[in-house]
Amino acid sequence: MTNTVQTGQTVRIHYKGTLEDGSEFDNSRIRGEMMEVEVGSGNLIAGFDAALLGMHVGETKNITLAPKDAYGYTNPKAVLETPKGSFPDGFEFRVGEVITGANETGQPLIATILEEKESTVVLDMNHPMAGKKLNFEIELIGIQE
Repeated sequence: MTNTVQTGQTVRIHYKGTLEDGSEFDNSRIRGEMMEVEVGSGNLIAGFDAALLGMHVGETKNITLAPKDAYGYTNPKAVLETPKGSFPDGFEFRVGEVITGANETGQPLIATILEEKESTVVLDMNHPMAGKKLNFEIELIGIQE
């Protein structure tokens, strides 16, 4: 077995994600659990997945991903006005809050509430990290044999 990461291998990593202003949005060490993922399986954002290739166990790598290599750019067509009746009775609309739900076919949705109107709510259906440059510190803990 090789000691550098190749496509198809399952790796264990610790990582920390920060935005351009240095604020942390995710940290596997704080959660107390490593991430285990198959490299090249499509389960990671493209730039993060590519950064793992060629890493050695014990290596730490710092990367910065442009939106195209992370969650993509924001799409203005993904901002939608939805009737308040689409939400459960008593739902509290808080501008800026990220909400989750499902569409008519049961597919999961994530949205940010942009504005509350009298009978509708304006939702941004873009991923909350869309349009952002992301920094990651990645530490390769192990390659599964």
